[in-house]
Amino acid sequence: MHRKNTDKETKFNPVENQENEGNIDINTDESLSGTSHLNEPVEEESGLEKLKAELEDQKDKFVRKVAEFENFRRRSAKERVELIQTAGKEVITDLLDVLDDCDRAQKQIEKSEDNKDIKDGVLLVFNKLRNILSAKGLKPMQTFHEEFNPDLHEAITEISAPTGELKGKILDEIVKGYYLNDKIIRHAKVVVGK
Repeated sequence: MHRKNTDKETKFNPVENQENEGNIDINTDESLSGTSHLNEPVEEESGLEKLKAELEDQKDKFVRKVAEFENFRRRSAKERVELIQTAGKEVITDLLDVLDDCDRAQKQIEKSEDNKDIKDGVLLVFNKLRNILSAKGLKPMQTFHEEFNPDLHEAITEISAPTGELKGKILDEIVKGYYLNDKIIRHAKVVVGK
């Protein structure tokens, strides 16, 4: 009995199978053709979305590169201006000692009454040197009776102040301080009242 049921289940009907196969093939062809028409817009949409995403990515990269280039251009221009302003810094710094000597010599010349013509000529040379350095951006630091500032001044010594108002202020200048285009190139060496 068990065997008969098995035989019935395994019995093959070629007509039935042909009809079913034909139906399956037809249905499969229709379903595939229908699906392919439905999938084409989906594929086009996904391709379009990919292109939009890629375009946005490229646009973002482009904007970043433009911003980086603009920052580089500004930084380069700023550095170029700073370089031009401080190009002669070393030469001017070396000339500060000569300028100090000129100041000392001028004080001695003004005290003497000998050879007025020579005195005028030497003072003319000193003033010309000062004017040239001033035109290049050199400015002397004003220190007398100013409040002591460790960022600008270097205290050599402290002495007792003659009045209470001068406590913490600069009483004397040993070495003059200078700015080059508003940047300190030499700190003033000063005497501070205590």
